[in-house]
Amino acid sequence: METVMSILIGFFFTIGTYMVLSKSLLRIILGTSVIGHAVNLLILTMGGLKTGGPPLLGLSSTTFTDGLPQALILTAIVINFAVTGLFLVVAYRSYRVLGTDDMDQLRGNEDE
Repeated sequence: METVMSILIGFFFTIGTYMVLSKSLLRIILGTSVIGHAVNLLILTMGGLKTGGPPLLGLSSTTFTDGLPQALILTAIVINFAVTGLFLVVAYRSYRVLGTDDMDQLRGNEDE
């Protein structure tokens, strides 16, 4: 199962990197979001699937599950959503002001 997840994570990183290297601002934003999802899968895969009881006092279970990977993924999902939303708002505003989302035109290299 880990090999399938590793291949999927590599595939997501490849897609995200390809999209970040494109000229369209919207593709760059979606590429960063795909890379964020790949990181979430990486954290989930590295954390592994553990069986056991919840880490609560008063229970007589000898093995406990680790809640840290799930907490990290939940935090990463919220941060990824906020960053993607901010990027989309800034891209929309720059498109409304400048009239383009092409990165070559946004750099302003016409006079050089």
